[in-house]
Amino acid sequence: MSSQEIWVYAEKHVGIIQPVTYQLITKAKEIAGDKKVVVILFEATDKKLEENIKEYGPDEIIVVKDDRLKDAADSEIASLMAELASERQPNSILFGATVVGRSIAPRLQAKLNTGLTSDCLNLAFEGELLVQTKPSYGDNIMCEIICPNHRPQMASVRPNTFEAKKVTDPSVVVTEVTNLTFKEAVRIKIIEETPLLSKSDSIANADRVIALGRGAVDDKVLALAEELARKLGAKIGVTRPLTDHPKFSGDDQIGQSGNTISPKVLINLGIHGAVQYTTGIGNAELVISVNKDSEAPIFNYSDYSYIGDSAEFLEGFLKVVQ
Repeated sequence: MSSQEIWVYAEKHVGIIQPVTYQLITKAKEIAGDKKVVVILFEATDKKLEENIKEYGPDEIIVVKDDRLKDAADSEIASLMAELASERQPNSILFGATVVGRSIAPRLQAKLNTGLTSDCLNLAFEGELLVQTKPSYGDNIMCEIICPNHRPQMASVRPNTFEAKKVTDPSVVVTEVTNLTFKEAVRIKIIEETPLLSKSDSIANADRVIALGRGAVDDKVLALAEELARKLGAKIGVTRPLTDHPKFSGDDQIGQSGNTISPKVLINLGIHGAVQYTTGIGNAELVISVNKDSEAPIFNYSDYSYIGDSAEFLEGFLKVVQ
């Protein structure tokens, strides 16, 4: 019998709790009803990251402390979490749909013999049942997925899908756990964790984004876009067709089947504006779009529009920011 707990895995990178954790806490509190929101944090004994998490007001933070967690492999985290879940029997477990979340969550799912819905865009409860909404069929429809026969119910959610909200004077219970069995992954050794040169570890967390579409794929535009990105401290993202380009991958994709972004500034180059893309940019603060087609739907989502060639726009922009 599962308990009335919704777990949120606290993801961290180079000692910093990632924003998706706070976003998931806020959403879990919104849909919890009479259920408890519990954050699961794995950290070395000299860390106190739970103090940052308290600001978002979960009911409880379970802190697993062990010096070996400083460089723990994802499989080791999954084993510890499976042992903890077997003891407390949570109703649901939520992860960020990040590189880390996509690695730990399926490992944990296999150990617990339950279901996992990846890349969700919404979550809700119908009684004890977690309704998990995600895009399907080439992102053309939204489907609702449930796991009625197994617990815990598991889901991963794309960063920036939900808004994180701090709680004034939260009363949070912190429970420290030290008696779990650390199952060492003998074939894996973490040599070093190095932060990326960009201020954000992924496009999902970037404050400034330059997005490229089919109409901005030639070498000249790419070179100019990279130069502008360096000057602005921006990340470069792409629409789905450009994930096949040698310079990009699925990690760079923006939209329903990629990343949901919320930058302060977004510059769209050569992007027509299909719904698969615009779904991922709804939280951008300032949107500038460039397209040769004056009827391109992307202009309906833009604060400033430039009808013309992307290369010409970039050359002019670069002169301004010299």
